[in-house]
Amino acid sequence: MSNFYNQTRAASSLMRRLKRSLINPTAVSRARCFTTAEGHRPSLVHKRSLDILHDPWFNKGTAFSMTERDRLDLRGLLPPNVMSSEQQIERFMVDLKRLEVQARDGPSDPNALAKWRILNRLHDRNETMYYKVLIANIEEYAPIVYTPTVGLVCQNYSGLFRRPRGMYFSAEDRGEMMSMVYNWPADQVDMIVVTDGSRILGLGDLGVQGIGIAIGKLDLYVAAAGINPQRVLPVMIDVGTNNEKLLKNPLYLGLQQHRLDGDEYIAVIDEFMEAVFTRWPNVIVQFEDFQSKWAFKLLQRYRNAHRMFNDDVQGTAGVAIAGLLGAVRAQGRPMIDFPKQKIVVAGAGSAGIGVVNAARKTMARMLGNTEHAFDSAKSQFWVVDANGLITDERENIDPDALPFARNTNEAGRQGLREGSSLVEVVRQVRPDVLLGLSGVGGLFSKEVLEALKGSTSAKPAIFAMSNPTKNAECTPEEAFSIVGDNIIFASGSPFRDVDLGNGQIGHSNQGNNMYLFPGIGLGTLLSGSRIISDGMLQAAAERLAAYITEDEVLKGMIFPPISKIRDITKEVAAAVVKEAVEEDLAEGYRDIDARELQKICQNEEEVLEYVENSMWSPEYPTLVYKRG
Repeated sequence: MSNFYNQTRAASSLMRRLKRSLINPTAVSRARCFTTAEGHRPSLVHKRSLDILHDPWFNKGTAFSMTERDRLDLRGLLPPNVMSSEQQIERFMVDLKRLEVQARDGPSDPNALAKWRILNRLHDRNETMYYKVLIANIEEYAPIVYTPTVGLVCQNYSGLFRRPRGMYFSAEDRGEMMSMVYNWPADQVDMIVVTDGSRILGLGDLGVQGIGIAIGKLDLYVAAAGINPQRVLPVMIDVGTNNEKLLKNPLYLGLQQHRLDGDEYIAVIDEFMEAVFTRWPNVIVQFEDFQSKWAFKLLQRYRNAHRMFNDDVQGTAGVAIAGLLGAVRAQGRPMIDFPKQKIVVAGAGSAGIGVVNAARKTMARMLGNTEHAFDSAKSQFWVVDANGLITDERENIDPDALPFARNTNEAGRQGLREGSSLVEVVRQVRPDVLLGLSGVGGLFSKEVLEALKGSTSAKPAIFAMSNPTKNAECTPEEAFSIVGDNIIFASGSPFRDVDLGNGQIGHSNQGNNMYLFPGIGLGTLLSGSRIISDGMLQAAAERLAAYITEDEVLKGMIFPPISKIRDITKEVAAAVVKEAVEEDLAEGYRDIDARELQKICQNEEEVLEYVENSMWSPEYPTLVYKRG
């Protein structure tokens, strides 16, 4: 991993990072011991008896020791046998396994929703045990608490709602948000995921029901990054909905009015941001599933003044960059060839343009990071939306897509025109990469995949990145059976690997954002960076790309298994911390000030240790009652 990591940095002309990665000999001899910030300290509680059994933050159920039962007035309120957390999990898993049957991936599987209900009930009564189960079975249950099942959860959230989780700020709360934010019981919040429900995954406007995506995302911040679950906050900003079905549904839980727009909409988001950063000045806010119309505008409005990022724009782009770099390696080509890749992009929304912008910047850095390099890199992309190939003839073109509009004369020389279909573009361009971020299931039809067989690459890459599963542009079975065995395949949602026969496996790489956003959040938190810079995001993507070994990547594996997500997140967070220090953005975290953090970052092992010791683990703390 380290050799490739350095090669990537060198290829990118990022010499300062290469110098930074050299270990200071004097630092090696220093032994530094960190006291974990999330260690097993006793927790003071201000409640006893049934109140504590009804509090999922502190409830241990049958795992309360006899001394704790006496101390907290629980004796007689629980069965007499004290059980270990392992025994509790065994009992829970027996119940859950009863539901498990062989079924196809995806939200069409009703069994997945049943599993979500059972996990959610555990979450409601015992958070520690919930996260212990989730971490131990992350590969199996991440698709239940996050994509693809979370899409089905959001679609049905009004019917699934049982108890509130998170906060709701609505258009009706204008002028009250500064006081409302103090209704949340936690004095410290490290991470907020906020959505307005306008573009949930690829499912469109789900209004207030979109809160499910914020809850699921924060479950992964806890499970993957070790963010303390008592310091996370899912938020829904309800400005109405344009979904007519919800507007007419008497059981809908949100505002039954059309969405605010323009200055009125901005005023609501501004008020929310002012409120949360006033109460929690060091909080990190991740924007999630805002429609393209607002995603870029809000990102540019807040990113230079607040610790915030947009995962759809920046996280998706980072994962895609890691995958694209991995694809170059899997094609057996040197990393410096990335700027030569011909990439056809299906989708010009916030995710699609976010990826193209990030890839263009990466190419430009590899070409010397000059203005000419940045300008020439755009010629490697052909962007196709619902109206076909985008050229400079397009009327009312989205300003964010404008830099990637092909010159009409140049397109004509390639046999293309304004509005050329996807299959025409693939046939004429013969791309190295076909990248789907369209939200249109099955867009990579048999005809499109047949056209890709003409690629100039001996091993073309297909990225069907749209979520949830039903919106994937194609399945791995379709890709391998039509294009052939010698391809690279990645998707946004999970699919099973494909048996190619003769002992060969067609790897279905899941390019899920969960590879990056937990590490970006954790690294920003632990560095105390004032903002989340492009350099920090690039460092995260490069570290992810470096995680796969050479042997693995040559087999067509460009993303690591989800089962390693805690270790992946640790590596990504360490890279983010080091970059924040390098850019002089870091201000430190808790008792580690900026100067101490600089010393830690001189030694790779020390920064990894610092990150690991700061990650929360789901272990029952000793509870001590203190009168409130």
